[in-house]
Amino acid sequence: MKFSVIFEAQLADPTVEREHRLFHDCVQQALYAERMGFDRIWAVEHHALKWYAHMSAPEIFLTWVAARTSTIRIGHGVVCMPFNFNHPVRVAERAATLDLLSGGRLDLGAGRGGTEQETSLCGVDRDRTTREVEEALRIIGAAWQKEELEYHGELIDIAPHPILPRPAQTPHPPLFLACSRADTLTRAAELGVGALVMGFAGPDSIAAMRRAYDGAIAARTGEGFVSTAVNDHFAVLCPTIVSDDRERARRIGIRGQRFFAQSIGHWYGGAGIPDEAVVEGSDEAAAMRVAAEQVVARLHEQHIPVRPTSTATFNADHAYGTADDAISSVERLRDAGADEVMCLIQMGTVPQEACMETLRQWGEKVIPHFSTDARRV
Repeated sequence: MKFSVIFEAQLADPTVEREHRLFHDCVQQALYAERMGFDRIWAVEHHALKWYAHMSAPEIFLTWVAARTSTIRIGHGVVCMPFNFNHPVRVAERAATLDLLSGGRLDLGAGRGGTEQETSLCGVDRDRTTREVEEALRIIGAAWQKEELEYHGELIDIAPHPILPRPAQTPHPPLFLACSRADTLTRAAELGVGALVMGFAGPDSIAAMRRAYDGAIAARTGEGFVSTAVNDHFAVLCPTIVSDDRERARRIGIRGQRFFAQSIGHWYGGAGIPDEAVVEGSDEAAAMRVAAEQVVARLHEQHIPVRPTSTATFNADHAYGTADDAISSVERLRDAGADEVMCLIQMGTVPQEACMETLRQWGEKVIPHFSTDARRV
């Protein structure tokens, strides 16, 4: 099992002063994650998604962290790969530079950034995003395989050019794809790239997604691979807040997840501004249920089918509570097929001290449990 931390730079009450503090807090968490024995950090890329994700330039954040660490891996989780967000050659150049300067510690994930808010900012054609992401992965996978890159695809042509510099890892950093549906997982397997999976629906959903991924791996011929370097790593999200006070940890964690889910609903589903309020009586689980019911009601009003995924982000059965609760949660994810648990700690309403305490608890109690478990096996 691998353990990582993912950063959205999510922010309730996003004043300039709080936003600036948030980025320094995230750096502090990333540095502490290395001390606590985490294997990797991930940073997302989103644009203009106020409240949900202020991490618009992850290459800068990751470089800053890489310069101040020595062992923890540095992950783009993910780069928005449609061409108007990031030209694939520029992604390759930046990734290689960070990889060589970090001593070969980079992992590179791809995603669509497909909200109307983001695509309208950068003039991205939403109908082309899936195809552009795949072409970008093919270009990056080929960039250092020969002395010069030459690419002639469906959407873009690149005449022969050297791609400089070359990364420390050969032929390139491991490649991943953001996956939220079975068809995306199937495509990731066919492309030969790792899967970064949203895990809000719980272990049963993760197990089904793992089966889809493994089934596609077993069935693939290799003709669709984007690179000679194949990556079959399966990483899943794990929302978590941990402390010795179980009820406090659950209250903080579920409130943070409610804000996270409502932020997603705002930008991806046209819901209202996310709710920052502390629930009277601290019954956050009840507030989460009410928020999910509001989503269902809105979908009914718009005559949109309600699917299990519609309310998955409101499922509060995650690693909230004591270290023992977190261990139990990770065991379920491991049994569902997770190769890596990506801890989602920095949610919009979670205070910095709770983030740092959670990292400490995972480093001192949760991660060592699985290291000991592995030695027994």
